[in-house]
Amino acid sequence: MTTRTRILTGITTTGTPHLGNYAGAIRPAIVASRDSNADSFYFLADYHALIKCDDPLRIQRSRQEIAATWLAGGLDVERVTFYRQSDIPEIPELTWLLTCVAAKGLLNRAHAYKASVDKNVEAGEDPDAGITMGLYSYPVLMAADILMFNAHKVPVGRDQIQHVEMARDIGQRFNHLFGQGKEFFTMPEALIEESVATLPGLDGRKMSKSYDNTIPLFTSAKDMKDAISRIVTDSKAPGEAKDPDNSHLFTLYQAFSTPAQAAEFRSELLQGLGWGEAKNRLFQLLDAELGEARERYHQLIARPSDLEDILRAGAVKARAVATPFLNELREAVGLRSFAAQVQVAATTKKKAAKAARFISFREDDGSFRFRLLSADGEQLLLSRNFADGKAAGAVTKQLQSGQELDLRTEGNAFGIWLDGACVADSPDFADASARDAAVDALRIALTPAQD
Repeated sequence: MTTRTRILTGITTTGTPHLGNYAGAIRPAIVASRDSNADSFYFLADYHALIKCDDPLRIQRSRQEIAATWLAGGLDVERVTFYRQSDIPEIPELTWLLTCVAAKGLLNRAHAYKASVDKNVEAGEDPDAGITMGLYSYPVLMAADILMFNAHKVPVGRDQIQHVEMARDIGQRFNHLFGQGKEFFTMPEALIEESVATLPGLDGRKMSKSYDNTIPLFTSAKDMKDAISRIVTDSKAPGEAKDPDNSHLFTLYQAFSTPAQAAEFRSELLQGLGWGEAKNRLFQLLDAELGEARERYHQLIARPSDLEDILRAGAVKARAVATPFLNELREAVGLRSFAAQVQVAATTKKKAAKAARFISFREDDGSFRFRLLSADGEQLLLSRNFADGKAAGAVTKQLQSGQELDLRTEGNAFGIWLDGACVADSPDFADASARDAAVDALRIALTPAQD
């Protein structure tokens, strides 16, 4: 059976979605979610928003607007898992488990932290002025988002690739420390969509609220038309040929039209279509594309309890994965139930009595030896010297094979012989009875465990 690829996308809730967000991230992600081979997780990254914004009303409004935008855009919550980050208490708990294994040196190299430090230094400020632990440990929270659901692919912009790589580093460290052969975390890969549109804003720069050059997505048709009318164009009059390849307006049109519509619009611009009419054509195209979604958006905004129900249902789906997985991780790091510990101890008492262990070491002269210690740490055997570790390992393997021991006593000690040579000796015991008890312990220790 083929495992479905798990894809995870987070949307930080600090602003109102605009046309650039829709074309660059929301629309392609909704299309990708319809892939039957994908298991998609979409979440409102509202814990991340707290790092950037200290306005509670803005965060609350943005959570509602972004949730409504995704649903109005066609996200099918029956096919995907759609939830708020803050509804999954396992995520901050996992963040702490990962914080405890994340190297400070790794976090020191995070781009956002370094950029803030550099800005402070340039301004003559203390390097850490205004830098919170939220900003500093942001990559660990993002790692928890990704690793909690063992995402295979994480669609990100180029500026976020480093965070996915950090999630890999932190996950590998946890696996190494606590996995004991088990890989708890899948290693995620950043998914860079080179074809995703970066739309120009009204002034030709990248559409962004920080430039105040955005075209609203779902506010109203009038607001959209007003914004489009402010798109900067050249001074060519109607009847003069326009250059589509250097027109921000044409780039926007192309992002939402079919190839045939774009070709026709290009031809008309070359033939002298006036900018006023061209802007009207762009509005008509966008209104036709987004009109139904805009209506759904306003219905959702008007009924916040419906949004709440959808997101709570999504949280139940997400926690059905997160809760048992976090229990495994708690167990792995030692945060275990005392009651379960007593039960395990009772059922494994016999095996515990046999839990002797071999310890190999190298002498100063370069030879190899091993000790056999009983479950309570008493030395039962010390081997003779071997030329290399491979020879010493072969002897320990033979001793654990279950074959009958060639055990020869000498005074209050004994030796173990293999193929006519003594390979290991016991300590000298206080008397014969202590020696014989050690022989019994040795036989138990070397008896293969029964499943």
